[in-house]
Amino acid sequence: MIRKLKSGKYRIYSRKVDPKTHKRRNLGTFDTMEAAKKHEREIQYFKHH
Repeated sequence: MIRKLKSGKYRIYSRKVDPKTHKRRNLGTFDTMEAAKKHEREIQYFKHH
């Protein structure tokens, strides 16, 4: 899940809510939407291999 921040950067959040904090986990901040999407694909690949 990618959200745009007020600073203009993009941050990847986990899809599930963290049971301890009841918030989504921050999985990285990127300058461009393309970079964030690329990293999200890498995360999904790693989770399934």
